[in-house]
Amino acid sequence: MTGLKMFRLHMPGIVPLSVGLLFFSAALTPSLIPRGWLLQGILAGLVMAIGYMLGRFAIFLWTALEFPKPRGRLLTFARTAVLLPALALLIHNLSKTTDWQNSVRLHVDMEPIESTTIVGIVLLSLAVFSALFLIGVAIQRIFDILRFRLYRYMAPRAAGVLGLAVLLTVAFIASRDWVLPATLQFLDTSYETAQNLFDTAPPPPGDPDFPGGANSLVSWKAMGQPGRNFIMGGPTAAEISDFTGRTAKKPIRVYVGRSQDKSPKARAQLALQELIRLKAFDRKILLVASPTGTGWLDPGSHDILEMMHDGDVATVAVQYSYLQSPLALVFETRTGLDQASATMDTIYRYWRQLPEDGRPRLYMHGISLGAWSSMYSFDIIHMINEPIAGALWSGPPFPSAHWLHATAARNSGTPFVLPRIEDGEVIRFASQYVTPQEQGSHWGRVRIVFLQYASDPIVFFDPNSFWRSPQWMREKPAPDVSPELTFMPVVTQLQLALDMLLATHLPQRHGHNYDKMDYIDAWAAVTGPAGWTAEDTAALKSLCSAVEGIGCSKSAAERLSRM
Repeated sequence: MTGLKMFRLHMPGIVPLSVGLLFFSAALTPSLIPRGWLLQGILAGLVMAIGYMLGRFAIFLWTALEFPKPRGRLLTFARTAVLLPALALLIHNLSKTTDWQNSVRLHVDMEPIESTTIVGIVLLSLAVFSALFLIGVAIQRIFDILRFRLYRYMAPRAAGVLGLAVLLTVAFIASRDWVLPATLQFLDTSYETAQNLFDTAPPPPGDPDFPGGANSLVSWKAMGQPGRNFIMGGPTAAEISDFTGRTAKKPIRVYVGRSQDKSPKARAQLALQELIRLKAFDRKILLVASPTGTGWLDPGSHDILEMMHDGDVATVAVQYSYLQSPLALVFETRTGLDQASATMDTIYRYWRQLPEDGRPRLYMHGISLGAWSSMYSFDIIHMINEPIAGALWSGPPFPSAHWLHATAARNSGTPFVLPRIEDGEVIRFASQYVTPQEQGSHWGRVRIVFLQYASDPIVFFDPNSFWRSPQWMREKPAPDVSPELTFMPVVTQLQLALDMLLATHLPQRHGHNYDKMDYIDAWAAVTGPAGWTAEDTAALKSLCSAVEGIGCSKSAAERLSRM
């Protein structure tokens, strides 16, 4: 085959290219998270390639069904009729790009931009499309070689089907057994190294009764940086007393790193033994917290709980991954679920054996992937006779079963992003705009609060948005969601997938950045501190707002800066 024939064979067809341009145009529309020109160009190029592929598939079906093909002037008219509207729509959407992105930015408290690099978007998207197009040509060439070889032994149609099956099987096995494991190993190793394990760890705490200290059952080095920051962070007893005016205890924090042991059950058992050593079951409140994918725990949440309850709090967490939560959500799902289940089961079984009037109130907590794994470990059947006191789950990822069930049970007419469940006796939803206290007046035996922001794609990604609009898109948009959002089949799902990767690149109280101010109302609702008033809430908010960063302890910030 000559070079000219090859070029003609693999030139993009007008109809598939027009479909690709329509998808390109749709990719420019806004979503939950604002996009810079670089990411916009990459997304548009990817979406354009998908549109082109769908156009090619449509032509394949047309031909396979033996429908008549337009020829001559009719063919020219058909091509013009699809290409010109696609180009016109693309030009229109490119001109609207800046306004659309600003509509998102303004709703998430970001400064508007003066203009968008339109030329950069177009050039980058075409480069991405061209690269994907060439990859498609290479795959097509491999498929042709396979089916031509099989022509010697079977009919052309059978050869085509078998050739495609062989190609897909080889690609699947290579991805599953070689590419994916190697990638995960590389990422896990990279994040493990970044967490300053073992040789690069700072000296352990001097207090022998401190987790990771001389008398501790837990390895200081194996905690990793997220664990060490959690242990060393948090308010001191003196700092809590300064706020409350009452005598306070030093909060207990226990953290077991993933490197401590390969077995989730062994790590959970070690966490229990460390809690027993530190007399954590003598405290008023025991919190089983599930960290994010990297092992991180939000200081803005834990500091507040300890301040509210005079430091009479013990918190335990066990790490299950080193990956960022979006990666862990996809690639290490079972790891987090297994660890959370092992931890909760181990702690709960011991707690249940203690005298009811002498044991702490047991709570559960998690943010992001930690919320999902924490919910998964909430075994209702196992706990129904002796339930926990409550739970606070922040930014629950969209696959979370308990969150899905609760949302589906919302009262008629209440919004998807902020449902109401009956009279709010057991479950309440809260956001940066509505507190749990506004969702009901009476609590039952168990108190559960979901804290979620409508602009958080990790919560509101919808796997079915490939072909239908998410429920929240069919309702009045929340205050931090642009009213310019529109549903586009296929494209909306890719936009929301990109949004998940960018969910933390927003100001506090938007996207996946849950703020300490909202935790104050949430923890007050879930734990009901004795004698707590609206004035106490205002005072704690004032104290936390004066502390830079996401935590509420000035002394913790100073300690961590010296590590």
